[in-house]
Amino acid sequence: LNPKPPTITDIQGKLEAGEAYLSFYVGSRQTYIWAVPKTGEATFAVADLGADRMAKMVQALRDALNPSAASLGGIPDFDLRIAYRLYEKILKPVEAVLTSSKSLLVTTNGALGELPLSVLPTQKVRRNRDAAALFGEYREVPWLARTHAVTVLPSAASLVTLRSLPAGEADREPFIGFGDPFFTEAHAAEPDTSVKLADASGDIATRNLSVRGLPLTLRAAPDAGVLVKPDLSALPRLPDTADEVRGMALSMEADLTKSVILGEQASEAYVKTADLSGYRVIAFATHGLVPGELSGLEEPALALAAPGLTKSKGDGLLTMSEILQLKLDADWVVLSACNTGSSRGNGAEAVSGLGRAFFFAGTRSLLVSSWPVETTSARLLTTDLFERQTKQPGIDRAEALRQAMAALIDRVGLTDEETGKPLFYYAHPIFWAPFILVGDGAS
Repeated sequence: LNPKPPTITDIQGKLEAGEAYLSFYVGSRQTYIWAVPKTGEATFAVADLGADRMAKMVQALRDALNPSAASLGGIPDFDLRIAYRLYEKILKPVEAVLTSSKSLLVTTNGALGELPLSVLPTQKVRRNRDAAALFGEYREVPWLARTHAVTVLPSAASLVTLRSLPAGEADREPFIGFGDPFFTEAHAAEPDTSVKLADASGDIATRNLSVRGLPLTLRAAPDAGVLVKPDLSALPRLPDTADEVRGMALSMEADLTKSVILGEQASEAYVKTADLSGYRVIAFATHGLVPGELSGLEEPALALAAPGLTKSKGDGLLTMSEILQLKLDADWVVLSACNTGSSRGNGAEAVSGLGRAFFFAGTRSLLVSSWPVETTSARLLTTDLFERQTKQPGIDRAEALRQAMAALIDRVGLTDEETGKPLFYYAHPIFWAPFILVGDGAS
């Protein structure tokens, strides 16, 4: 719980070939950067970028990633000029280490933690506003995600700790996922709106609308100003998460009848009584809550089915202290909720407390979202990620995520039925960059 700070030699001893450890500390006036390669000398640099200016740059970029847009046309432009300027300040000074590495393990603080480094372009570039398809110009951007896998670590000490864990049991089941929990009887009475994944095209929405007018379906988030009841009834349902959990199960060739736990079955009692130590991947596609969001909630928690629907004991909340009592042997825990990866505000506290708890319980890595995800792209990315891990034995977790992001950048979201030409791409970072890998990114 309170390990000694590791030395550079300790860190290098835990790095694998092609990896580098980057540590950023954003101070009041400057940002301090350490870059430690697997072999050779560590590099140290200082950027003239203090906390206030850093926060303004990060917020300007996040404004395009967490918008209140209702349609594709309402998504703001991602400011490539500011993004490259940030790359120049914090990564270009240690570019020699980046050049010799393909996977970056990153520790940071403050506002910089709110922005996935994968969205930074590695070269100065201007948007090609003449691109025929919506967001097609972003395919030409030399994103860091094109060349480097990125893993976030809570600290340098956590790298040493996680890399010291024994390998998981070889005979574990591939997957179990909990999604679309019912919080009220009205939720349980709603019709099933899930899609047939085998026939799903991946298109973001229906036709009969102009491309820019196609609706943007962002996953609903709880409002801390509204949730004042001592129960779960004020939480919005997340019906699209059912398809996401099914998609992950299919990609890992898991038995859907046993590995997909939805609706009233996605309960606190199920999680606490099931033997979860025999699964490689465990997914929770639900709300992450923090103290104060529900009356009486004093620690971070995951919202599961209301106990009145499940006829079971408990309050429907899987709290941090209850997670600490779980026995896991997981390579991944996926927290596909709303903004669980944000480094400030509600999401920050949730992922910080829940993340530590899941690591203590026995997982090696977490996949969390940095902003409310768009439902179709979230399903496409997570499904592709685990399909790559299934079909490419030995691929690193971080590299599988990088490949899935790069594939989504190039993926067509909608095609003209008459000409066959692409009308829209998933290349805007709002679609491909929300998920971050926390923990051990190695296989």
